[in-house]
Amino acid sequence: MSDEASTAPALAAGPAAPATLLGPAEIRDLAELLGVAPTKKLGQNFVIDANTVRRIVRVAGVEAGTRVVEVGPGLGSLTLGLLETGASVVAVEIDGRLAEQLPITVGLYQPDAELTVVHEDALRVAELPGDPTALVANLPYNVSVPVLLHLLEHFPSIRTGVVMVQAEVGHRIAAAPGSKVYGSPSVKAAWYGAWRTAGQVSRQVFWPVPNVDSVLVAFERHAEEYASEALRKRTFKIVDAAFQQRRKMLRQALAELLGGSEAASALLEAGGVAPTSRGEQLGVDDYLRVAHAWADRDADGVPPSLR
Repeated sequence: MSDEASTAPALAAGPAAPATLLGPAEIRDLAELLGVAPTKKLGQNFVIDANTVRRIVRVAGVEAGTRVVEVGPGLGSLTLGLLETGASVVAVEIDGRLAEQLPITVGLYQPDAELTVVHEDALRVAELPGDPTALVANLPYNVSVPVLLHLLEHFPSIRTGVVMVQAEVGHRIAAAPGSKVYGSPSVKAAWYGAWRTAGQVSRQVFWPVPNVDSVLVAFERHAEEYASEALRKRTFKIVDAAFQQRRKMLRQALAELLGGSEAASALLEAGGVAPTSRGEQLGVDDYLRVAHAWADRDADGVPPSLR
């Protein structure tokens, strides 16, 4: 443990009445103590409003016994709000200073809380203790979608969750087919579960104040997995190709991936999709049917030149 981190108890000498959450002054003091300046590179914006913290926890339905994974806990604002309910928390933090300090902060404010800190990049984490059942996080703006999809792919124990993300990203994740903001993240998120926006978050509750608004996005995982991992990968390849050229008809947008426009048209029709459709018109079920048709064609031994 660093000398800086070991001086943290002086920070807790504050309020006369026991406090369980961090306030704006404590957050700024703690950041100064650690020499932490929030960076755009890591997408760091710390929540400094206790009411917002408790609102997130309430929307997420976290209660005693819930096993939560939190990504990017930062200085611990949301972490303490989650632990306050009696939930256990596994916090994944990439910043070594913050990862080292978090148990100290929690020990000062909630000494009996059940916290495990994993010092790792959330985009690379492959194992988490305790099979978490809920994801609750203030996700870094610059990697929110990749982190979300990585966790859902690798940790099927996660059944529900609420994430706070940039408003534009949140609306895209929860968008339905036909929406102007519907895109690749919408389809991929829908593979794993049902999504909804769950409220706006003022930029004024963050430090530093970001240049964008935020929203809460809630999800419930599907009761059963959609299909095999192999079919998921095929489906996601089709989705990526469809939205890389979203203004083109799918028979053209998928031509390079599927072996030409005629081959693409045949697979689209086999999947019950009109070749003249565009990517934003299809739901995840439509994409999965096309992936099934693609897999069936490959299984039939069609030469690679015609695939």
